[in-house]
Amino acid sequence: MHAQTIRGVTMATTSAGLTAAGAETVYDTANVLHFAIGGKAYSKAAVTDGTTPTADVDGNTLATLTANQGCVLLWLINKSGTVGVAQSAVIDLDESGNFKKVPDFPYYDEDTWCPFAYQVLKAGSTAGTITIGSSNWNATGFTNAIQNVIGMPARPQVS
Repeated sequence: MHAQTIRGVTMATTSAGLTAAGAETVYDTANVLHFAIGGKAYSKAAVTDGTTPTADVDGNTLATLTANQGCVLLWLINKSGTVGVAQSAVIDLDESGNFKKVPDFPYYDEDTWCPFAYQVLKAGSTAGTITIGSSNWNATGFTNAIQNVIGMPARPQVS
């Protein structure tokens, strides 16, 4: 008889309480983040004024948003406690500021990274150029909504 191989889970087990707001480009987490990657447990102390990544977890520069564009930013953490992001495709917004097509979650390596939040970013019709990590979270015409997660939903909630 063979033992069944059960793969360990990759998920946050507590909410990080991610926030990114105001006239700044940094992020904060309100809570200690407990998480698992491949079934192994890790934790990360709360972060104050963490540097927002400007490249994704694969080293690719994040896309710049212009007026009437949006995307989803998936916030991730690895076993070393490094916070990273993965970005969805940039999708056009309609005249009401809604996505013309709901963006899919971006790819990430589940054996290396654990998702703990996602952020819906929209550069409305009055927005200038928005560069993640360089533009203030409260830039004119720019909105972002954060959803902390412990497991990945099927798709991001965008409205």
